[in-house]
Amino acid sequence: MPRYLNRFLCLDDFETVARRRLPRQIYGYYSGAAETGRSLRANRESYAELALMPRVLIDTHARSTVTSLFGKSFTQPVGIAPMGLSALSSFRGDIALARAAAEEGALMVASATSLTPLETMGAEGATRWFQAYLPGDRERIAAMLRRVGNAGFETIVLTVDVQVPANRENNVRTGFSIPLRPSPRLLWDGVCHPRWSCGTFLRTLASGMPHFENMDAFRGPAILSRTAERNIGTRERLSWEHVKFIRDNWKGRFVIKGILSSEDTAHARNAGADGVWISNHGGRQLDSAIAPLLVLQEVTREAGEMAVLIDGGIRRGTDVLKALALGADFVFIGRPFLYASVAAGGFGVRHALRLIQAEIMRDMAMLGVNTINELSPAHVRKFAAAQFPDR
Repeated sequence: MPRYLNRFLCLDDFETVARRRLPRQIYGYYSGAAETGRSLRANRESYAELALMPRVLIDTHARSTVTSLFGKSFTQPVGIAPMGLSALSSFRGDIALARAAAEEGALMVASATSLTPLETMGAEGATRWFQAYLPGDRERIAAMLRRVGNAGFETIVLTVDVQVPANRENNVRTGFSIPLRPSPRLLWDGVCHPRWSCGTFLRTLASGMPHFENMDAFRGPAILSRTAERNIGTRERLSWEHVKFIRDNWKGRFVIKGILSSEDTAHARNAGADGVWISNHGGRQLDSAIAPLLVLQEVTREAGEMAVLIDGGIRRGTDVLKALALGADFVFIGRPFLYASVAAGGFGVRHALRLIQAEIMRDMAMLGVNTINELSPAHVRKFAAAQFPDR
């Protein structure tokens, strides 16, 4: 592991480097949210409003962060969330994320908007989870399920909160678009960021123009194609009937991502899903959508035997433990791992995974727990109640 990584002390430290190294358009795409960014901020605020209740004089020398999900063990309860266009963050960014996760015994979910073919990621053997955007068309759904299964993936994650493209005004302001449009502004930004231009963009172009590889059963358009947005399309027709069709035609694990209500959790359970993933898409879809943490307990009560996963605003080990204590089985983090790949490729991602695991391990000792399963709502309080207890 390179020594210079020692200056990164927490996940937030990676963003400073990413902001400096990436062109304004690319960084803006990764960091931005919908409209006012209210949901993006609320995700972080929801964790800041909760306090933890420590316990002392408990022997915790044998504590472990090992966590089981769907019968498989991972070194920690934190996974890398699916992130689109990761290959624009660092050279072969999707592969860097997957390999780093595998080397650290962690979980990484491949993205439908990856620029790396899912067959390539499947052949790497580093990830067996694939996140999909599927249209309301049974023939296209069936064809995509066959493709994902043939590539060796065992779990499919259906993202359901992108019915239509969001109003991401930030992308317009920074000059980012799909398709990418060459312009003097984009050219100048590339010149001003030579490390990214030479180390990521030109190296990628040397292997051919990047395409949206995994949006459908066939190869999608190039990122510079004028038909890119039309080919990606919308998912306004996708319904619970299609979810049942997916369950009937997919023999692996099936997770539905983008759940924020107990009512939809009940629908997912009745449709035979193996898990629900509570998420507001990192604040990138419906502005003012409720923070996932605020609905975690009601979703957990409705989930029954389904696994409950969560993302959104998680940055520290204390955040992870709060979510687990309130009922989550596993948590996912996105942007910081992408920024870590900008900072140092796979080494950066591995260092980021080690940082969050070390925080979890340390915090478990101070909470007086040896295993993740020992966490419960009793470990969490509202901060106001913690500061001003009833008398």
